Amino acid sequence: QVQLTESGGGLVQAGGSLRLSCAASGRLFSSHAIGWFRQTPGKEREFVGAVNWGDRRTHFADSVKGRFTISRDSAKNTVFLQMDNLKPEDTATYVCALRVGSPAVVVPSEYSRWGQGTQVTVSS
Repeated sequence: QVQLTESGGGLVQAGGSLRLSCAASGRLFSSHAIGWFRQTPGKEREFVGAVNWGDRRTHFADSVKGRFTISRDSAKNTVFLQMDNLKPEDTATYVCALRVGSPAVVVPSEYSRWGQGTQVTVSS
């Protein structure tokens, strides 16, 4: 069974960058997608972006377009979320998730496996 592990979070000042990793313990296939969501206390889980494993097409929330990018390392079954020009409102626990269908979607319920998350804190 695929398990997901996030890493790369930390404390960064506004305008800085972080790269998050989502490592899958099992093989990923062309029909899979990896999504990134973020969670803050008192708020609904928010879609950030996603990548189709097969064709590498990506989709991003309007709030992060132009600032975040997603890439993959197929040999390592790992997806990266590159976050540039970070803002204080980006502060959250970032979680990656696996969807077994395609294309990538923004609805959390469509994803079947979730990591534990990595904390990102952006100071002003």
